[in-house]
Amino acid sequence: MASTCPNCGKKLHWYDVKAECSECGVSIPNFNWEARLEADNELAEKKFSTFYCALNRLAYSIWGTKLRIARIVFSVVPALGFILPWATVKSDASSVGLDLFGMTCDKSLIDIFKDFFADPSLYFTNMSYEGYSGALTFTMLSVLLMVLSLLFAVIAFFLIFFTAKHSKTKAMLAFDILSVLSAVSSSVVFTLGIKGTLAETAVNFGTFPLYNVSGTVQWGFYVALMLLIVAAVFNGLVAKASAKSNEQLENERLERKAKKEAEEHEKQVAAELAMIEADKKAKQEEAERVAKAKAELAAREAKKNKKK
Repeated sequence: MASTCPNCGKKLHWYDVKAECSECGVSIPNFNWEARLEADNELAEKKFSTFYCALNRLAYSIWGTKLRIARIVFSVVPALGFILPWATVKSDASSVGLDLFGMTCDKSLIDIFKDFFADPSLYFTNMSYEGYSGALTFTMLSVLLMVLSLLFAVIAFFLIFFTAKHSKTKAMLAFDILSVLSAVSSSVVFTLGIKGTLAETAVNFGTFPLYNVSGTVQWGFYVALMLLIVAAVFNGLVAKASAKSNEQLENERLERKAKKEAEEHEKQVAAELAMIEADKKAKQEEAERVAKAKAELAAREAKKNKKK
């Protein structure tokens, strides 16, 4: 409730429960309602304008140009690279690898995760036995870098939506570069770990024993790396390309709206004209039927009179 009357300024108390001011008699809730309604309309229009501006910017960031559409596509495709086999550790007993579904090994990346989270202490104990410098340590570090590469790629993708207001931002490019560097580091660390264990005869890879260890980087890593680089290139091109201002996007939206309204108006006018024409035609046909009936009736009457 207002603390004073908006008309005369009389101070209001908690016991002033009537809608009318006791001093001037004006209805306090309805005072100057037209002006307040106009102010509410202006506020609503401003909020809708802000909403449409944000929506226009988001749509433009996603598919506003052919380059931006390509950017979205090539930001999603790298996820496929993480399904492919990145590397494999082979032995006389079995093989494990950075391979999500085990295309090139007996124990897939999923099996490694299950085994690790079932007993993490076993892995850390085995890594300590090899002085944190053997095949297990380097392979697990390689897995961690692979996961980081995927995480950075996912962040880069979602930043396309979260940074829609900033068309020239290079945040996505930065995370794509981090993703590429993490992927390369994963391959390098894996290779160093395998080279450092050539003289070893056995490795306890968690609960998976490996004998006469050897390993190689698989073709899937190179495919994934290429896709990540392509995504980084497109994000760089988008950041470098010119972008439309909010005013331009709003003007284009208003033009599309006006065009749509004009088309709908034309359709409505055409429908009304068709209805008028159909009504006119129906009345004309009705008049013709009435005239024909009258003519037939007159002919019958004339025939009867003639017989008489």
